[in-house]
Amino acid sequence: MNARPLISGWPGHVEFDHPSSLCQRLARGDVDLALVSSFEFLRNPIYRIVDDLSISSAGPVYSVVVAHRGEISQVEEIELDPAAETSVNLLRCLLAELKLSARVISTASFPNVSSARTQRARLLIGDQAIRFRQAHADEFRFWDLGEQWKKIVDLPFVYALWLIRPEVADTKAIADRLRILRDDNLAKIDSLIAEEKEFDRDFCQRYYRENLRFNFGEREKKGLRQFHKRCVELRLFPAEKLKLRARSAAIPLRLV
Repeated sequence: MNARPLISGWPGHVEFDHPSSLCQRLARGDVDLALVSSFEFLRNPIYRIVDDLSISSAGPVYSVVVAHRGEISQVEEIELDPAAETSVNLLRCLLAELKLSARVISTASFPNVSSARTQRARLLIGDQAIRFRQAHADEFRFWDLGEQWKKIVDLPFVYALWLIRPEVADTKAIADRLRILRDDNLAKIDSLIAEEKEFDRDFCQRYYRENLRFNFGEREKKGLRQFHKRCVELRLFPAEKLKLRARSAAIPLRLV
């Protein structure tokens, strides 16, 4: 659902996969172009970024949340979505910034948030988060990572970017086509919403107009750099990558 305004109507073949899998395939060179987690660029900044396009939020995002009971400060463990990339590291940054002591643990199972234990919570992202929130709105509280980021940094948070591998030719033409596609889809967003089969129209209207942003302007770029800075400080990149970066160095954005 997040990606629809950026991909609907693309004339060629489109493959769908989990964020972590798409990042791996792009890094291996199995695909030349992918809409992937912004953390993939920060971790491996060899790619060209399609300028003016992203999946971002400037406040509550609704679909990247920690589902929990009780107070968030009481949570002892947060199970991670194994498909997530950017959201997991955003969570780590927020926990550190707010000095929350919850441990993050990996799990390959379906969200274990049905337990009555107030100390256990679960990170949910994307369509899965939306489904869970709508099905369990009265049972859980939802800690919105986009909202928390905005409170701390006062900048948008960038969840996903179009990245193009460095060996790909004619990147400007590809980027222009993607920007035109986004503009066309946003101009006819009501038609896209009418095609939605799973989520109701009123929700989609609010979600696309109030929660998500699809540009990558100066404030989004500043937000991405702030995310990079915090990831370096928390040593969230592989050790060999950290050695190449000064703590205060701003990551160069290779835009097309």
